[in-house]
Amino acid sequence: MSYREYKSPQRLERERKERRRKKKNSDVILSPPDHSLIVIVAFLVIIGFLAIFSATAPKCMREGVNLVTFLVKQLIYAGVGFFAMGFFAHFDYKKLEKYNNKFMWTVIVLLLILQFTPLGVTINGAKRWINLGFMQLQPSELAKPLFCMVIASMFKDKVDFNTFAKNFTNIVIPMGVILLLILKQPNLSMAIILCMTTLALYICARGPWLPIWIGSGVMGLGILTMLPKLLHGYQMDRINIWLNPGSDAQGKGYNIIQSLIAFASGGFSGAGYGGSIQKLAYLPECHTDFIFAIIAEEFGFLGCFFVVGLFVALVHRGLRISKRCPDMYGKLLAVGITFIFGFQAFLNMSVASSFMPVTGVTLPFISYGGTSIIVSLAMVGILLNISKQRIKRIRAEEVNA
Repeated sequence: MSYREYKSPQRLERERKERRRKKKNSDVILSPPDHSLIVIVAFLVIIGFLAIFSATAPKCMREGVNLVTFLVKQLIYAGVGFFAMGFFAHFDYKKLEKYNNKFMWTVIVLLLILQFTPLGVTINGAKRWINLGFMQLQPSELAKPLFCMVIASMFKDKVDFNTFAKNFTNIVIPMGVILLLILKQPNLSMAIILCMTTLALYICARGPWLPIWIGSGVMGLGILTMLPKLLHGYQMDRINIWLNPGSDAQGKGYNIIQSLIAFASGGFSGAGYGGSIQKLAYLPECHTDFIFAIIAEEFGFLGCFFVVGLFVALVHRGLRISKRCPDMYGKLLAVGITFIFGFQAFLNMSVASSFMPVTGVTLPFISYGGTSIIVSLAMVGILLNISKQRIKRIRAEEVNA
């Protein structure tokens, strides 16, 4: 046997593994992605374009810039987001696990750059953005898919004390550091979203309930005793104003009062597209945190009902995708992404309608924001990939047998 014909045992083993992998892939048929999910997301993004243009046109007039300035920026961000959605829709979600550590440390580095370098931008007392020149990057938005990926990977097998013990240094501590850096911005609403997502995945992974009850009791006791010390002054003011916005109608209660006026003015069918009065410098941040109030004023109860229905349909499709997924990692990943969309939409709409205290959280796919829509559409791409069912091909010899 010549030297060229000789193959080492390692090379033979690699070739056998490659043949088995190709045979396994040939036995699997990928179904089309969930088209209903694509339609729902497309409707939400289009509604966002309409709402952003209507809400920002008066602001652009006051500043002497083109009326479509904010709309054009959002269109560019959405274009990047749809490209990311297409990429992840064709990227096997099972391969995401091997990027967990790199992604996690990237988010930590970005959060450190935000806090301890001049690149960090402070707006309305919160330091949440990195100035990149052409856009402002919000690193905390990247923590949403990160938590879904890492927690799903950690909980995909049996969930018990050993799960946390063996992942304490490589997952639990870094995730805690990320939460602390987000709280330092401060961004309490994002920290709540990430913690609630972790809890939802823990429950879906059938983790024992005893730690939940113990943790809930300790947390409840801590909130009752330490809340005034733990929360910043402005956060306590938000709670007090939520309970009685009229106590400072021209100050800290101004936003929520103007938002409620928008809801009341909208009535059943609304004032018509572009007919909002509150966007004329009465309601600050009407294109981000309070965009749902502008939708309520211009499209009324019917418009709000339609938007809420779209988010309910989005959650339904996400849970259906999770239920049909053949492996636990995909199930938990789909649940985490779906929960974030639903819970964040619930928070934003609850704040705009004064059902909850004011928090700085955007309405997914609709509020203005580059990082938000790019990350949200990328997460939709992961959902679409999970929705591609891996169906085993039935061969003729199997049927005849």
